[in-house]
Amino acid sequence: MIRKKLLPLLLILLTGCAELTQLAQQTLDANAPLTQNEIVAGLKEALVTGTNKSAQLLGKTDGYYKDELVKIMLPPEADVIVDNLNKIPGGDKLVQDVLLTINRAAEDAAKEAAPIFVNSIKSMTISDAVGILKGQNNAATQYLHKTTYDQLFALYQPKIKSSVEKELVGGISTKESWDSLTGKWNTVANSVAGKIAGLKPVNTQLEDYLTAKALDGLFLKIADEEKQIRQDPAARVTNLLKRVFGSVDS
Repeated sequence: MIRKKLLPLLLILLTGCAELTQLAQQTLDANAPLTQNEIVAGLKEALVTGTNKSAQLLGKTDGYYKDELVKIMLPPEADVIVDNLNKIPGGDKLVQDVLLTINRAAEDAAKEAAPIFVNSIKSMTISDAVGILKGQNNAATQYLHKTTYDQLFALYQPKIKSSVEKELVGGISTKESWDSLTGKWNTVANSVAGKIAGLKPVNTQLEDYLTAKALDGLFLKIADEEKQIRQDPAARVTNLLKRVFGSVDS
């Protein structure tokens, strides 16, 4: 009779011990040092999340155009074109149409940027990951800039180039106006009188300048996402991100 009464009690105790052992193991695992595989996996997860979000944000309509932090403007050397256009009827609208077309081209390119980032992230080494984790708030962004910039430039530039070569009023494109303006200016700047006056020739390639500005905006958004994950625990939406970035919280 005593054995029958003790048996359920023993089962309860054994079950409780098993659960306590499991809980202790979970606690131990959570406090265990990060493995290199965890660091790499956590960094890759953070980068994929951040780059996808940034590309989606800029790839939507007005992603560039209505965000003053990343909106693409003409080079400062084009101010004289803009000023003169603004003096004629409809000139202001023409300038805004040019800017809209350029920014739309960048938004279109942003939609295709994610695979380029993913390919770079896949090739990340353990050394890369450890350096990024212990680096500055934009260490991951710097890594992506180094490993993806040329490919992104090749993606963006044809779209930007097409937008500035589009004919405007009178059959003249933004690029033709730019080339005409800078050509005349450089003739004067390179003359003896121009050199004496200290004039500097303008060597800015319009589509290259605009493409670089578009990429500046893209990496600005990625840096914002990285900073948020590093500094705001609420932005770490998975256990792996919490564990990896929590390890370097001060």
